[in-house]
Amino acid sequence: MNFFFVRDHRQRPRFFSAEPLGPLPVHFSKTRAVWETAKKKITGLNPRTLLQEQAFEHGGQPGPGPLRILHSGRHDDISVRTKFLFFLRRAKTRHIFVLVGEALVIPFTAPIALLPGPNIIFYVLAILMIIQGQAVRGIGRLLRRDFEFVADPLLAEWEAAVEAHDEARYPGILERLEKVHGLPSPRKLLWK
Repeated sequence: MNFFFVRDHRQRPRFFSAEPLGPLPVHFSKTRAVWETAKKKITGLNPRTLLQEQAFEHGGQPGPGPLRILHSGRHDDISVRTKFLFFLRRAKTRHIFVLVGEALVIPFTAPIALLPGPNIIFYVLAILMIIQGQAVRGIGRLLRRDFEFVADPLLAEWEAAVEAHDEARYPGILERLEKVHGLPSPRKLLWK
């Protein structure tokens, strides 16, 4: 599986894979209807964020050989490796802070979940905590893996267009990225 480390239209680094957003792995049978509603609310969030969380989890899974990460090739491998490791450490710190915040809020939302009616606040927070926890675990494993950074000319073309603020070229480049790499909706990942 290929992973991508590239800047989006706002020049923020993104990490994702070509795998489409999959189902959330956790199931509870007791409050299934509310849980499913909460999952639908979560999967309606920004796909950039959800796909990145999924990439953290999948990239951290054990596998044979180094993890293959495509990048623009506009910088040397040492620079890309340094930026990627800094990105991972910063993401791990941010995830831990968010988890602590959610852990502080969830005790206040738990009693609300017991009230009659569609009170999904607790369940949404619970799912977010599960996603964040899986991402933190995946980032920790990613930091211990070996990487193979591969320059990709399409990603270089994308970053050049972003740097030049040439939005007219975005759709064509994104369409080619979708065809060549099988990216699910690259527009959602890298552009508005």
